[in-house]
Order: sequence, then structure tokens, then C-alpha cells
Amino acid sequence: MIFFRRVVLSVATSVLAVSSSAYAQVGGGAAGARQLQRQARIQELQQLEMDSRYRVNTDVPPGERALIDYGGYFTFNYLSLDDSVADNHVLRQYDLVGYGRVQFDAANEFFLRGRTGYRDFNDQDSFDGRGDEPIDGDADRAYYKFDLNAYRASYGKDLGDLNFVFKGGRDLAYWANGLVLGQVLDGITVDLNHSLVDVELLAGVTITRTVDFDPSRPAFDHNTRRGFYGAMATTTIAGQRPYVYGLIQRDYNTHYDELITGAVDTKFDYNSYYVGFGANGNLSDRLRYGVEAAFEFGNTLSNSFEIANGALAPVPQSRDSIAAFALDARLDYIMPDVYNTRLSAEAIYATGDPDRGTTNSTFNGNRPETQDHAFNAFGLVNTGLAFAPAVSNITAFRVGASTFPFSGRESLRRFQIGADFFLFLKSRENAPIDETTTAGERYLGVEPDIYLNWQIASDVTLALRYGVFFPNSSAFPLDDTRQFIYAGVTFAF
Repeated sequence: MIFFRRVVLSVATSVLAVSSSAYAQVGGGAAGARQLQRQARIQELQQLEMDSRYRVNTDVPPGERALIDYGGYFTFNYLSLDDSVADNHVLRQYDLVGYGRVQFDAANEFFLRGRTGYRDFNDQDSFDGRGDEPIDGDADRAYYKFDLNAYRASYGKDLGDLNFVFKGGRDLAYWANGLVLGQVLDGITVDLNHSLVDVELLAGVTITRTVDFDPSRPAFDHNTRRGFYGAMATTTIAGQRPYVYGLIQRDYNTHYDELITGAVDTKFDYNSYYVGFGANGNLSDRLRYGVEAAFEFGNTLSNSFEIANGALAPVPQSRDSIAAFALDARLDYIMPDVYNTRLSAEAIYATGDPDRGTTNSTFNGNRPETQDHAFNAFGLVNTGLAFAPAVSNITAFRVGASTFPFSGRESLRRFQIGADFFLFLKSRENAPIDETTTAGERYLGVEPDIYLNWQIASDVTLALRYGVFFPNSSAFPLDDTRQFIYAGVTFAF
């Protein structure tokens, strides 16, 4: 039996996109709700990169019957950001993470990762009004995985034409470009791999502390239960990987599905399903692409009030059908230089609904007895640092570049710098986004982001992020520039 300890190197991610939302029309919770969702997306993006770094080759020689892998790291994070109502928030967050992995015969894998920490805000700066608070200890990953072909190889058997991979427990489900699905789920996945087609089957439920896409729902920031059930089929044609999928989302938030605001009683129930298709692959040995398109259907409960004589008056909610669409397309080009320079471009499009008050809320949501055309999903895509709109009634364009400028120097060869530039527009100029804007104004603004990653030593990593959003003064009630500053230092052990 081999015991082996691996140092974890956690390069903090491009603290990228943040699905966000607000109840701007009723005041009070707008900025806090939006930043809570931003904070959750930051953590999800960090976990996405960490997960990709934890994937290891399962082809362990048959003689090495067991492998034990463990480690951990401590991260100090500093965050300063301006919200949509021109308030600045400062957060210092301390994270302690430990993990362990056990493999038998390269086919049976047990993985556990736990996290705890503390959030320290400046006075009056917390997003939820609760102030400084510990991060409850939790297992953010915990699963068992079985690989049939790895089992066959371990015992010298011929590999079959069909491989079977089972995984059960808690892990990140991330499909295609991340347009529709990028959530940590408790559930199972089954991968059936054949030379002609690969099929992934999924059934799972969000972990309780998931931050919901609808910030008007009570307990959206700490108690969310949504189920996901679907299948994705992928094949290979001339080196390209086209795919098609179907995903069902069911709302299980039965304990927090009602909001009473004065005389207005709002119930919540958003059930959706998605049919998506796309492809990824290489157009040349240096140019790679990925494209994902998704149609959304289902039903939702409508808005619960109208404004009469300057006050909220209740109206009956209706169950309305959903018909929406979204697209994400990406290109990456690797330059033929020694600096591993990468150029990238991306376009995101998501439909909106002009009779909504807010694009991703039930309270002040879809007008009763009308079809809902606002795209709302559960993905994880890059919409910038400082503005970070929800992918709903948004058209965004991004160009970016990154490089390792000192690759010839040993002490700086893992020093990376990069930048992204965003252009934001509404998909429908008379439809809302996730914060208050002027009807009829399509152009929203631009945002440059810059970032730095530096693995200073084998167990010390530095990550810096800066973004600034320049809003269109005609589109927003407040046209102040919004800044986002992030710094993180990780110590592995």
C-alpha cells in the first residue's frame, strides 16, 4: 500500500461572473441581495478551478493497490466592491480547507473536502445585515466514484466497448460552457462511454446553503432546494465534439415559498426545463472554440401586486408558461511563443421580458397571464467583476488576453497577468435586468478587468483582481463608476 501526500496548489480564480439580482423597486434589500449572490458566485468559481486541479489520473499501476492523498490550504482574501447604489463594501475572509482521497485498484475512489472560515466586514458593510460571522464547517465535496474500465485494467482484463462510471455524493455539476448548469449537487451521475457516443445521466438536489437565483424568495441566501434531472449525449465527428442535452429543474422550496409584504401575499414556484445543444473542439492546433445554445420552457408564478395611487395593491398570481433562449460562444487562441500567451473572445446572449419588473424575481416579476420570456438558469459564466449582471436580458461581449511574461526566469515562470474587456447591452431595450435601469436604453456600459496569478513558491500563491464598470449615464439612476478589488494569498500544507 502506497501512502502519498500531495501539496495542494490553489491558484485563486479569476473572480469572474456573478449572477445577481435585486428588489430595487421596493427598496432596502437591493444591493445586499445582489452582493450576496456575487459572493456565492465568487466561491463557486474558486471551487470550479480547485476541482479541475484535483482531477488526477486514475491509471495507477495494478501493483499499487491503494493510494491515499491528502492536504489542505489556508487562504486570506480581501475584497472591496462598489454596489449598484454607490455603497462600498469591504470584506476580509479567512478560509481553511482540508481534503482527503482514497483510491483502491484505481477504480474505487472516495473523496472528501471540508471548509470552514470567518468573514470580517467593515462596519455596516455586510451584504445580509448580519455583520461578521463564522463560516460554518461543511463538507463542500464528498463522493464515491467507480470506474469500470479502471477496474478491468487493474486486474489485467480487456477493456470493454462500453465503459461505466458511477459517482454518488456531493460534487460540482458543470455542463458544456456552463450556460445552464454549474451547481454543487447532492446526487448521482452515471457516465456511459462508448466509441460512438458518451451519455451522462444526472439526478441531484442543491445543497441547502446554495444562494438562489431569485433574491425575492425568503431565505434565498441560505436555504435553497432545487432538483436537477437530465441527460447529455456527446459524440466525436472529425475531431469535433457536438452534444445535446435535456435538463429538468424542479422547485422544492416548500418551507420558504411565501412572502407577505403589507397586504401583498407572494408565493414562489419556478419550474423549468432546458433543451440545449452545441459543440467544442479545435479549429486548428492553436484555435479552440466552444458554443452552447439553450431553450428554456416550464412555468412560473407571476407577480403579486400592482401599483395603485402610489401604493402596492395585491393582484391574483397566475401560473405562466416560460419560453426563453440563451447562447454562449467562445474562442481561444494560443500564440506560438514561449510565454503561453492566450487570446480569447466570448459572446453571451439571453432573452428578456418587457412586462417584468425585475428579470429574475417573482416579487415584481412576470405580469400575470402573460408568457415569461426572461431566461433564467443555474449556470456559471463570465460576466465580469464589477458589474456582473445576471444572464437574463443581457448581451455581453468579451475580449481578453493572458500571458506568462517571465517564463524564462525560474523564480517568475509561474507569474501570469491578463486582462478582459466587456461591452454590456440589454437584449431587449424595454425589458429589465437585475437592477433598476431606464426603459428604452439598450447600451449599459463597458468594463475593463485585469488579473494577476503568481505561484511564488510551491506552497504560496498570490491572486489579484481589479475591475471597474463605466455605466451609461442615461441607463442607470446612479452613474457612478463601480470598482472591484480582490486580493488573495494561499498557503498550502
